[in-house]
Amino acid sequence: MKKKEFTAIGLMSGTSMDGVDLSLIKSDGNNEFIDILDNFHEFNHELQQNLISLREKIKSSEDLTKYSNELKILEREITLFHSNIIFESIKSYDEEIDLIGFHGQTIFHNSDEKISIQLGDGKLLSQLTKKIVISNFRENDLMNGGQGAPLTPIFHKLISNKIAQKEKINVPINFINIGGITNLTHTTKTNLYAYDIGPGNCLIDEWVRKNSKKKFDVNGDIASAGKVDDLILNQAIDNFSIKSFDKSLDIKDFDLSFARGLTLEDGCATLTNFSAYLISKGIEYLIEKTKTLNGIYLVCGGGRKNNQLIKNINEYLFDKKIEFKNIDDYGFNGDYIESQTFAYLAIRSYSGLPLSFPETTRCNDPTLGGTLNKNYWFNKVQFLF
Repeated sequence: MKKKEFTAIGLMSGTSMDGVDLSLIKSDGNNEFIDILDNFHEFNHELQQNLISLREKIKSSEDLTKYSNELKILEREITLFHSNIIFESIKSYDEEIDLIGFHGQTIFHNSDEKISIQLGDGKLLSQLTKKIVISNFRENDLMNGGQGAPLTPIFHKLISNKIAQKEKINVPINFINIGGITNLTHTTKTNLYAYDIGPGNCLIDEWVRKNSKKKFDVNGDIASAGKVDDLILNQAIDNFSIKSFDKSLDIKDFDLSFARGLTLEDGCATLTNFSAYLISKGIEYLIEKTKTLNGIYLVCGGGRKNNQLIKNINEYLFDKKIEFKNIDDYGFNGDYIESQTFAYLAIRSYSGLPLSFPETTRCNDPTLGGTLNKNYWFNKVQFLF
């Protein structure tokens, strides 16, 4: 018997805090998947600055209490923003929307304390949209011994199965997801393994925002115009190392102060090279763990468009002769993998399927996740499914 398919919206706002990716998909939460639409909705300048400012203030879990009023105000604003873009995006879509996967805006993540806070009120969004909203995706994993991240690997596995079947690929397919943080997913026909690697775009974006009027380094052009300060780079590499690939990472685990005093271009070049070095070390770890160089490396996330970052990664791995391929070349939009993921995870959550696994987040066993919010009623009984 074929499993029931659901139509779901996925919403994702990343560490850049520049806006929300929205995806509408159909899936059974297993192997079936159809991408219906994807779009990006930019935050206005004031909202983005308020989010960045609040994130910078919250340096510990105690600060969550200290700034609770600001958090509540921004949470409501974020939720209203999500509601508005949902209506804007689906106004010409005639079919019923079954579920909404609402990730929210991460403001604080500390796996040691088992805390991961995303701004976003699932109950309010359900009330506004008259839809079932799945939110709070990370808490169960943290409570079950996991790191709360990464959550994309189970969706990566679906994509790898589709690509392998279509392209008749019999080697491992690896996903290098370069968002604010970079994570890697290793897939074979029977195995799934994943971990956070290090910074992706987060240091580069922050440097560009603080030293120019731009929001990020488009195509890596700023970095390519600069010169790496080898002394500062080597000191940064010596002073920082990923001690374990079994821990999730947060933007606050990294600091760009070591580049202080450099020009915009030289600082960007140095930070890009530093990020590339850590990413290359994460890939080398996979090679050592799997004892093989065979496999396809698909790059997704905004960082895949940073030509200088990709070039630097290749330079660090020149002896491995790894060929990085853009996931877009296989028919998947690399900008929206994460928003599609949270639509897919909403379906899995509603269907009682696990979202995370010991091999992906180091949780104790396959773990269900997500909070179901149904904060509305109809005068007449209506069945969504």
